[in-house]
Amino acid sequence: MTKTSRLTYIAIFAAIATVLMYFEFPIPFMPPFLKVDLSGAAVLIGAFIFGIGPAITMIGIKDLIHLTQTQTAGSGELADFLMLSTLVIVAVLLYRAHKSRKMALVGCISGSVAMAIAGMLSNYFLILPFYINGMGWDLEAIFEICAAVDPAIDGMSTYLLLGVLPFNLLKGAILTIITMTTYKKLSTFIRSKQIGA
Repeated sequence: MTKTSRLTYIAIFAAIATVLMYFEFPIPFMPPFLKVDLSGAAVLIGAFIFGIGPAITMIGIKDLIHLTQTQTAGSGELADFLMLSTLVIVAVLLYRAHKSRKMALVGCISGSVAMAIAGMLSNYFLILPFYINGMGWDLEAIFEICAAVDPAIDGMSTYLLLGVLPFNLLKGAILTIITMTTYKKLSTFIRSKQIGA
């Protein structure tokens, strides 16, 4: 594959991820402001084909474009960048150890767990402080919204453990399923183009 073709494919994956980022949906029984978008699937597939660097570039492109319509003054996009980058790095590093369907699955699962942990950290250190200090939101009001769908959420610890953690694990599972269902065509593409992931 020529350098021009490679850059073209990376741009296509970034464009697909950007479009998918605008189609988000909540997960039942989870805090309603936590929503899933499928842009991570396009990035993860691209990561297995082209590697970590190009995949992080895809994430950066889609987040920068989404930043033009941000409702979080960029904190949400920054958190998305950190979380998806974590998923990609872990998944691809494990996949490179032995390029097989099994290791791709192990990489996706491990990456999803790492992403879920990154999600808790970004919520604790970035998202919630922004809404409390920057937007003037009441922390207790946020927890009350969460408690409306899960009464067990009554504070920061339960929000992170019962809201953010399972939400991102489910998100990771969704992205993993999409990626693995395309693995056969993906691996054929890799072999035909002779691209090292």
